[in-house]
Amino acid sequence: MGTQKKEKSRRVRQNDTRDGNLRVKGENFYRDAKKVTHLKMYKTGRAVRNAQGEIVRAAALQSTDTPNARVDPNRKWFGNTRVIAQDALTHFREAMGDKKHDSYKVLLRRNKLPMSLLDEKDQTESPTAKIVETETYESTFGPKQQRKKPRVAASSLEELAESTATDATAFQEKQELDSTLGLMGGSFLDKEDFTQEAKEAIFHKGQSKRIWNELYKVIDSSDVVIHVLDARDPLGTRCESVEKYIRDDCPHKHLIYVLNKCDLVPTWVAAAWVKHLSKSYPTLAFHASITNSFGKGSLIQLLRQFSSLHSDRKQISVGFIGYPNTGKSSIINTLRRKKVCTVAPVPGETKVWQYITLMKKIFLIDCPGIVPPSSKDTESDILFRGVVRVEHVSNPEQYIPDMLQKCERKHLERTYEIKGWAKFEEDESLLEDASIEFIELIARKHGRLLKGGEPDESGVAKQVLNDFNRGKIPWFVQPPKDEEERTGTDNKAGYKRKRAEREDKANKKAKVQEEEEESKEEVTEVSSEEAKEESSA
Repeated sequence: MGTQKKEKSRRVRQNDTRDGNLRVKGENFYRDAKKVTHLKMYKTGRAVRNAQGEIVRAAALQSTDTPNARVDPNRKWFGNTRVIAQDALTHFREAMGDKKHDSYKVLLRRNKLPMSLLDEKDQTESPTAKIVETETYESTFGPKQQRKKPRVAASSLEELAESTATDATAFQEKQELDSTLGLMGGSFLDKEDFTQEAKEAIFHKGQSKRIWNELYKVIDSSDVVIHVLDARDPLGTRCESVEKYIRDDCPHKHLIYVLNKCDLVPTWVAAAWVKHLSKSYPTLAFHASITNSFGKGSLIQLLRQFSSLHSDRKQISVGFIGYPNTGKSSIINTLRRKKVCTVAPVPGETKVWQYITLMKKIFLIDCPGIVPPSSKDTESDILFRGVVRVEHVSNPEQYIPDMLQKCERKHLERTYEIKGWAKFEEDESLLEDASIEFIELIARKHGRLLKGGEPDESGVAKQVLNDFNRGKIPWFVQPPKDEEERTGTDNKAGYKRKRAEREDKANKKAKVQEEEEESKEEVTEVSSEEAKEESSA
């Protein structure tokens, strides 16, 4: 058996520089007390057997004996819970209820506030049966109970069989009617009652799984989400399903609206839409342009405010979402004052998300355009929002009548310098004829004719629709009427009313002055006549 001196010399000779006590080789050299205790742990769970191999005592986890044990209660069980009194809860709901739904107030440290108490689920949504609400406890379970058997609609088996046969007959008749309509090609269906399958494949753009994956990546990575809307049709380019997802599943993320392309609409229209949308979320009017922009300073100031709110973070991320061709990449280029994202006047230019550094504490995330599926949107609505490329649409001339209804006649006359197509404003039955005449006039003016002098309707229709989507033809959706009376210049009707009032006041004042001058003239005439009479006398 060696000594510590030999052990030390052995370590020096073998260049072993490990720390620890100099243990001597011998009995139990590789197992200390901790190791032995650990190894004995594996023997405690086994069953004890006799010489014949029969189990004398079962293992701890295989025993069928009822354990005579009681779990000792501990305060630490309730260490992660909070208790609030009813009066404090009422005060919290009154104080925070309005502030939570205010679009211009931000709640900080939401994880330290009982926000779930503000949005308690309705009790009617719970799947549990409310027997006491249906019938009282006394009439059901008490000594004065009245119900002896379950109440059903049929009092006998014969009535139950008759009601079942009636329901089966009605179901078969409905199936036959649906199959008949299907065989007839759906001729009895209205224009709006089409299914998603009846659309062309091109009108399903922006709904692929890849696009939605990119969207959710942007939302998950963003602290502030900017929803870009088209100022010409803000409600049409609004993704309400995405807003609902952010509001329900990501309430800590800030959502704001940016009303882009406000240079394509009158000032009073943009101001009315900003006031209407501000009731839901903070809204800014914006014009994307690297050289001559509008709203850039307001947007940067707002992003800096969000950055200062999250002072505990080194930086925040700002994601841009919205319909295709609404100008998300153009806004990023405007903020950076140089072309950092590829832009084009056609949808689908941005394929994947990308990070752009705006400043030290703010990063921007560009996202491909997404189109939430909706059964209310017609093919014309999808085409006019710039979701699909006009070059890939078959028979584009069928969408010209809907375009003529959206635009004013004077704007079309100024844009294409033509006149004379049928006036369909008074009679809508002339709409088809008016669209054909409109296409023919443009085709003959620009010389776009086919063999035999026939106008190129398809080519001209594509050109007109491209001009419509790219802003060459003025059009916009009327903003909703504001119930509150406004006196500012942002209300066109109020502005006209004030101008009429000023004109009325000016006319009244001029009328009073004329009456005063007439009275003065009459006085001078009377005085001159009196002087003549005196002189003659």
